[in-house]
Amino acid sequence: MKKIKIGKFELKNYGRPFIAAEVGINHNGNIKNAIKMIDVAKKSGCDAVKFQTFKAKELVNDKSINFSYFSKGKRVTESMYKMFKRYEIQDKFWKKIKNYCKKKKIIFFSTPQNLSDLKKLIELKVPAIKIGSDDFTNIPLIEKYLNFKIPVILSTGMSNINDFKKVLKIKNFSNKKVIFLLCTSEYPTKHKFVNINKLHSIKKIIKKNLVGFSDHTVDNTASIMAVANGCCFFEKHFTLNHNLSGPDHWFSLNPKQLKDWVKSIRNAYECMGSKDIKPTQEEKKNKLSFQRKIVASRNIRKGEIIRLSDVQMLRVSNKSALNPYDIKKIIGKRSLKNFDKYEPIFFKK
Repeated sequence: MKKIKIGKFELKNYGRPFIAAEVGINHNGNIKNAIKMIDVAKKSGCDAVKFQTFKAKELVNDKSINFSYFSKGKRVTESMYKMFKRYEIQDKFWKKIKNYCKKKKIIFFSTPQNLSDLKKLIELKVPAIKIGSDDFTNIPLIEKYLNFKIPVILSTGMSNINDFKKVLKIKNFSNKKVIFLLCTSEYPTKHKFVNINKLHSIKKIIKKNLVGFSDHTVDNTASIMAVANGCCFFEKHFTLNHNLSGPDHWFSLNPKQLKDWVKSIRNAYECMGSKDIKPTQEEKKNKLSFQRKIVASRNIRKGEIIRLSDVQMLRVSNKSALNPYDIKKIIGKRSLKNFDKYEPIFFKK
């Protein structure tokens, strides 16, 4: 199985979850909001904070295209170009964002929409890049991104098995550092459309590559299940306030919810524990007093034949007492000593 490093963290399937707080466009094009969101991500225990790097004119060419979304409880319809233009982060602010993340000791990376955006991020020495589900079929773009030899996190929303096969046919793909994210491109995603079971199918197709989860649900259940199914990378949208204007705020996590989500993933990973079938250190202690042992149910005299009715199973403190699975060793045998009623039986055949 592959291992991929992002910053100081080593990612592998079933390994420690790498958690990214997805800012997306929830900064509303405001650098002060962006800085505040970095603080929230850090306080929540995230390993990274992820942005989206784009120029509206390179993303939407037709300015007549409208986009409808919910904001502040109402449906809003506006020009898609104008919306994206409003959420652009000016070039001069990217270095400030990167440096602030470095100061706060949280990893910064982003989703570049075009090659020009990627080059900007490469100059900032990002340790990884993300490709959204909308570009999972954009093979020329994926090929270009992979040439930069840094880890690529690839969302797979809206895809089918043939889309996966086309990506895997990219030249020298087996040598690339790629994390495939289970993703449902519905905002928010209902539980019945998460399809955690798809992870098993995805892992069969991608072989040694890593899997992660882009969570668009409104609670923590799906991410907890994704931990149990081996995902090593997690991302989820968050906001400073659900009541801010914009398309993504209403379904994103608020600061408290983000912290709870991170905690759920960390706790789920701890619950995975070891594959070894053996008691914990505390269980070893409890085993002595919790599990029942063989004791005499009446006074047994030396030389008597021990019958099944002569013994019972009780909790005792005697470490030498025989376990219930040793019963056949003594039934039908003569007692080698006197045993008082309720005295642990500890001799062997």
